[in-house]
Amino acid sequence: MSNPTVYHIPVCPFSQRIEILLALKGLERAVDFQVIDITKPRPKWLLDYTGGSTALPVLVDEQDRALKESLVILNYVEERFGETQVARNDPFERGIERLMITREGPFGMAGYFYVMNRNRDEIANKRETLLEHYKWLNDFLLRHNPDGTWLFDEFGLAEVVFTPLMMRFWFLDYYESFHLPDCPEFDRVARWREGCLAHSAAQQVTPEQIVKLYYDYAVGSGNGALPEGRNVSSFTFNPDWSARPMPPKDKYDRIAADSELGLEITI
Repeated sequence: MSNPTVYHIPVCPFSQRIEILLALKGLERAVDFQVIDITKPRPKWLLDYTGGSTALPVLVDEQDRALKESLVILNYVEERFGETQVARNDPFERGIERLMITREGPFGMAGYFYVMNRNRDEIANKRETLLEHYKWLNDFLLRHNPDGTWLFDEFGLAEVVFTPLMMRFWFLDYYESFHLPDCPEFDRVARWREGCLAHSAAQQVTPEQIVKLYYDYAVGSGNGALPEGRNVSSFTFNPDWSARPMPPKDKYDRIAADSELGLEITI
């Protein structure tokens, strides 16, 4: 093994963080990426590295040592390949950066719980919960860089962490018709979000890809689990997502069949 290897699924937001960080450093080839099919049981050799955990990504270095958790791997990459630094150099600014990053878990969970909801009575509550997180981010950005685009003067580690989650929330745009309200209390975070989504280092996925692959999440089945009545996961590699039709939006009324999603297996 000449480079560290990251075992991942390409559409995973936690893996995309690593790809974005490497792109910012100009070191896309410093880490090898190995795709894992999450529609199948994890291989024993991978579970041996993780201690039985199925969570991805996992990094294995040249000495056959494994690291889990995307933020841990992100910090490893930042520190190991430190010639081009993305995290803030000033200790206080790095503390502000880390404080913002502490919100990534609840922020991501709010978006995923929202898209997986199939109870119409809960829609308003799920939407409001996510908006509360966006409002916190808006206020935080106003406090630390009111007139800029990023948290500081350039796309940094906080943006690396949050951008893949906001890209996954394209599934909310599609399945829930969710949009940030056009009003002053969200103006700052909207500017930040727009800049993050457009950044050249963060173009590993597209809205169409996210919407198609995450259909099963939209009907309540995550991490490669099969929805009721289905035989093929929307996360399958075969057929490729690009050859499938756009999924139906009526997630509260029914679960689309494999044939409607273009999931007939080809040989």
